Amino acid sequence: MLCILGIVYVHAWTGLPGGDLARLNDTPQGILRWALIDLLGRGAVPLLSVISGWLVAASLARRGWRSFLPAKARTIILPMILWNAFAIVLVSGAARLGWIQAPMPTTLWWTIDELLCLASPNDINVQMSFLRDLFVCMLLAPLLMRLPNWALGIAALVALAWSVSGVAFVLLLRPAILLFFIAGILARRRDLAAWVAMQPMAVTGVAYALLAALQIWLETAGIARGVDNPLLLSSIDLAMRCVTALFFWSIAWRLAGSRFTGALLGLEPFAFLMFSAHLIMIWLGGPLIGRLTGPLGAPLYPVFLLVQPLLVLAATLLLGRLLAATSPALATVLSGGRLKPAAEVDRPADLRPHTR
Repeated sequence: MLCILGIVYVHAWTGLPGGDLARLNDTPQGILRWALIDLLGRGAVPLLSVISGWLVAASLARRGWRSFLPAKARTIILPMILWNAFAIVLVSGAARLGWIQAPMPTTLWWTIDELLCLASPNDINVQMSFLRDLFVCMLLAPLLMRLPNWALGIAALVALAWSVSGVAFVLLLRPAILLFFIAGILARRRDLAAWVAMQPMAVTGVAYALLAALQIWLETAGIARGVDNPLLLSSIDLAMRCVTALFFWSIAWRLAGSRFTGALLGLEPFAFLMFSAHLIMIWLGGPLIGRLTGPLGAPLYPVFLLVQPLLVLAATLLLGRLLAATSPALATVLSGGRLKPAAEVDRPADLRPHTR
């Protein structure tokens, strides 16, 4: 859930088109927004990818690929397509009626690509390309699981080189997802999850602070002074995402063994639903609340920016409970199988500290 809350900051409503947004990048509010995105939100996708690889390594050990792949199609691809369809109907429909400014279908290919993320990330539900790439990793998982550690390491290095090179190829829209997915498999094999998470917070905290300071310097002064080599910037960005993921993994592990465990487990079934629905909520709800706070640059906007994840969480809880009450089957599909009757919920108990 921490990851999803961070992703909301990446996609937070600003009320401004790209050009106007860029002109406010160096203002206090622009810097606040950048800090929330780059110092908090950007680590979410790497951490989700690592956790996915870690869980898959255990899942494939219990069952064969013949049952594994159809299950992943039901819990990843099917809800992805349905949520993309809802986004086109609701968001593009609102734009067609003149209520908001948002992408609208222009060609048949745009609609197909928006539904399936075949060749490019979505224009509306931009986060859904993660599910597309994650499913590709799931297709590769039975092969990856058969590789020895040294071969997995080579595969990870290839994914790393592909990611920082900027080379585009439709197999994966973001090859770094494969890199972190493999890291999760290796973490499961070497039993590293608990070991990494339980390292002193000072270790991951200092690494996070140093890279955050470097990112802040690059944003405020470094790039303007000529530190703009694309390969260098891509490498620093990837390192920052990795360290951020480790830092928040350590926090999440400690929270899972704290007095907050019950509350966090109560929110966990809604995480996938929030991931899938949050941008539709932002597209439709952001302009309404923005009438009160104003867009980025307005005096009240920082308050709206800071609470957007909590507003989306509240809306997700309401939506999830409404779906569960009116159509449990649809709730199960749209939540990636997470929203189930209480007796059927399969809690990932091995995500919690083994020492408790």
